[in-house]
Amino acid sequence: MPTSAPHDRPAKSTVLRAYAGEIHADPAAVYAAIKQRLSPPDPEVTAFTADDAERLLIVQGGWWYRGEYRVLPSPAGARVEHELINVAQTAHWAGPLTGRKSIAQSAHVFGRLLTELAAELED
Repeated sequence: MPTSAPHDRPAKSTVLRAYAGEIHADPAAVYAAIKQRLSPPDPEVTAFTADDAERLLIVQGGWWYRGEYRVLPSPAGARVEHELINVAQTAHWAGPLTGRKSIAQSAHVFGRLLTELAAELED
């Protein structure tokens, strides 16, 4: 069973990629839909935290990977922000090398998430 990801980032952490997008839907509904997609069980996920009050989701897996998703209100409806973070505490330099495939695919994966959410939730 996955453990809880720490709310605060580890001492050594580097944002490798950051993305944001707007969805014409209620922020609470967008947050709930992302939470459902990210919630365990997922064998790749070692830690997961959902801070419903802050609309913050944290997925931390392996020794280097951390993904944070925030859903904020916006004039369009909801703004979704995602950061891909290297949290390797030892051999910090090796995180981006190990995760190069995930990093390279991250823009596409985030774009697909927004497209799916828009199709599901937009008015």
